[in-house]
Amino acid sequence: MQSYDATQSFVTAVLGATNTGKTHYAVDRLLAHKSGIIGLPLRLLAREIYDRLITERPKHTIALITGEEKIVPRQAQHYVCTVESMPLDLSVECIAVDEIQLCEDPERGYIFTDRLLHARGTKETLFMGALTMRDRITQLVPNVRFVIRERFSKLSYTGRKKLSRLPRRSAIVAFSADNVYSIAELMRRQKGGVAIVMGALSPRTRNAQVALYQNGDVDYIVATDAIGMGLNMNIHHVAFAGLSKYDGDRHRQLTPQELGQIAGRAGRHTSDGTFGLTADVVDIDDSIVQSIEESTFPPVRTLQWRNNALNFRSLHTLLTSLETPPPANSGFTRAREVDDIATLKALLKKGTIEDACQSIGQVKLFWDVCQIPDFRKTLQSDHFDLIEQVFHFLSEYSAVIPEDWMKTQISHIDQTHGNIDTLSKRLAYIRTFTYIANRSHWLRDPLHWRGITRTIEDKLSDALHERLTEQFIDRHAHLLMKRLKKKEILVTEVHADNQVTVEGQTVGRIDGFQFIPASTSTVAEGKTLRSIGTQVLQDELSRRVDKFYSSPDTEMEITEQGGLMWGECVVGRLEKGHDILVPQIKVLVDDSLDTDVKEKVKRRLEHFVFRRIDTLFEPLM
Repeated sequence: MQSYDATQSFVTAVLGATNTGKTHYAVDRLLAHKSGIIGLPLRLLAREIYDRLITERPKHTIALITGEEKIVPRQAQHYVCTVESMPLDLSVECIAVDEIQLCEDPERGYIFTDRLLHARGTKETLFMGALTMRDRITQLVPNVRFVIRERFSKLSYTGRKKLSRLPRRSAIVAFSADNVYSIAELMRRQKGGVAIVMGALSPRTRNAQVALYQNGDVDYIVATDAIGMGLNMNIHHVAFAGLSKYDGDRHRQLTPQELGQIAGRAGRHTSDGTFGLTADVVDIDDSIVQSIEESTFPPVRTLQWRNNALNFRSLHTLLTSLETPPPANSGFTRAREVDDIATLKALLKKGTIEDACQSIGQVKLFWDVCQIPDFRKTLQSDHFDLIEQVFHFLSEYSAVIPEDWMKTQISHIDQTHGNIDTLSKRLAYIRTFTYIANRSHWLRDPLHWRGITRTIEDKLSDALHERLTEQFIDRHAHLLMKRLKKKEILVTEVHADNQVTVEGQTVGRIDGFQFIPASTSTVAEGKTLRSIGTQVLQDELSRRVDKFYSSPDTEMEITEQGGLMWGECVVGRLEKGHDILVPQIKVLVDDSLDTDVKEKVKRRLEHFVFRRIDTLFEPLM
């Protein structure tokens, strides 16, 4: 950890609800200094901030460091990182950490707590997060100053709505991939298409999906709670399709603070937002609703903690130091066992690693390898085997991982066929090898392997975006509607068999004076095709009405069931009237046609029907 002059450096906690501009403020402060590091809670958000900064500053001065990406130009001055990847051995003028309330997160909280206690810039340090952290920051950080920011817009609860009745520009939030996909399929049937956002998506796939929503190509987005961490979209309403999640250890209810973080995605800047429930979610307590609307939550009391003063004399002393309890009466709780400690324990128990860890350097190397995240989420034993294999390569095989082994492992992943689940698993697998490639001393040519893994991830990301779009958006109708919104002239043809094509795509047929959308399995697709067909067929339908109005009675007929025919087309039907010889006439005309056109059809049918009645029933009249 770098040293700093406390008389010259100050710490600021920028606290407030969502949509208060905290992250934006921190980035501005970061750039006001000659050098700086910002730590963000998600790889997706880090990439978003990086992409923004390289448009505002020379690209060669901006670095990006996450577990799976490392872009560090020689002249880098400002570093955008995930919190775990912050290079705290660098001396920089400004350090900022976002979403500092994650200090209480059961899985990653100890990392945020460590940054709160130890990460400092030489001139300025910023912690951004929820107001619930004010008391704990006051206790732990001497001479801290607070900047409290108010939400720019109002957030209101609107109760429960069915999925089919959710307003446009809504985000539906679920807490598992299975639920996200099932809701997305239902929304496709109801609304025609949705975008998907999940933490497991690569930045490239996530950005492509968000673009569908932001550009107005779809009006709905289905997401996990990944949407709650700083991803800024034009969302008007957030609908919760669940209030609990599996946090890696157990299935639990979301806290009011977590619900508020997600609900706060609704309404951006000065535009008000709303939130509510959907699907089969149990009602939310009134007190929680009030807390979310007013952004008033109980203060954080207990922070997650893990000892960072590790003893590398042996694997056993390392484990003992990792399991050191927090200081008494500190308000810290020892972090639960996560992947790296679980791996250390498992391989210690297996007894195959100790002989290779006879020096402090080897123990440090082994602990470094244990940090490889278990992105694949397969059997734990598979992950342990991978860690053991990589460590043996680094400790025995010329201190680098063999290129043949890397090539073999990656070749199984470099395939873009398959469904959504298959591609998602391949993306998770390539993330593991991208992480390995980003460790500079583990490979003989790390830049080469970074390029390969990045290329594969990009290909898989594009393929996954395509599958998601194919699965959850009616592509043909979507493209045609997009062109209609731009007021483009579409090539429309009505064929001899009354089939209607738009730009060569069959969209339906004309039956009398009605447009019948092409056979489809969903309500939304039918509505879309109807909209396409009727917008481009106004002239054709009006022409047919004019021809009908001037046609002779000999071209019309009344069926035994009361149907009114014009040639082979049903154009109306008889219904019960106030007198047996004065029936009502129901015209069958497309809803898109003007009222005067409908009246024209009705007048012509009335002339025909009543002349036929007069002729057939003259003695009764």
